[in-house]
Amino acid sequence: MNTSMIAGTVTMGQLQKKIDTISDNVANINTNGFKRREATFSDLLFQQLNNQTRPQAEVGRLTPHGLRLGSGARIAQTALRLEQGALNTTDRELDFALTERDLFFQIEATVGGELTEQLTRDGAFYLTESEDTPGAWSIVTADGGYVLSTTGARLNVPDNFQSIELTGNGILVATLADGAQQELGQIGLTRVLKPQLLNGVGNNRYQVPELDTLGLDEADVIEAVVAGQQNIQQGALESSNVDLSNEMNDLIQAQRHFQLNGQSISIADEMAGLINGIRR
Repeated sequence: MNTSMIAGTVTMGQLQKKIDTISDNVANINTNGFKRREATFSDLLFQQLNNQTRPQAEVGRLTPHGLRLGSGARIAQTALRLEQGALNTTDRELDFALTERDLFFQIEATVGGELTEQLTRDGAFYLTESEDTPGAWSIVTADGGYVLSTTGARLNVPDNFQSIELTGNGILVATLADGAQQELGQIGLTRVLKPQLLNGVGNNRYQVPELDTLGLDEADVIEAVVAGQQNIQQGALESSNVDLSNEMNDLIQAQRHFQLNGQSISIADEMAGLINGIRR
């Protein structure tokens, strides 16, 4: 297989990954709090051939000197883009929208039978029967992940509550049937300082990797944030930050590059066939 065929084949495989990334973005255009990803490319190993024997004749040349024989391109990074999505008012008391781009809700999920903390921007919460407090309800995500407070505890609601309100200092307060009020706790928020380190774990959630293996301290990557009405809006949800027109434009470009590399493989194959025929 000659160099052109190698470069074309490798690049087509990487372009397919970009198309997959775009497809995932478009599929989640209506997912609350979803953050799109953007694929960028870099060159693989290449060789520069300086075949000009008369450099003085190349003065003023606008195109690159010599020939560059490469091995194609690869995905350099699939960057997580945290631009703020639009806020949609729902007037539902268990819907919460984050109004700062680098903040995440803290979620407790069960993975492989073990409890682990995860992060999400999806603030559509629900109630389920509490496992640790009889006669109470726990605030959870749509798939059952427990919403945590600033202390890392689950947020539980009394069985006889009438309404839930987010106060100015970020504390959830339940109004009971007899008119009394009970504090449920302060919603736990995490600010991510290095979002590209987050691992996507599905269900529109992320997880902080093992920082020891990366030689980083927790303070370099995440920090706890005090919740309040300045960064959380009750009765609203953040929509996806995916722009369909931009995604379709990127998809068309990726498909054209894919076709171009496919044609380069076909042309290289035809040329190899001609050369083999001449040798006979």
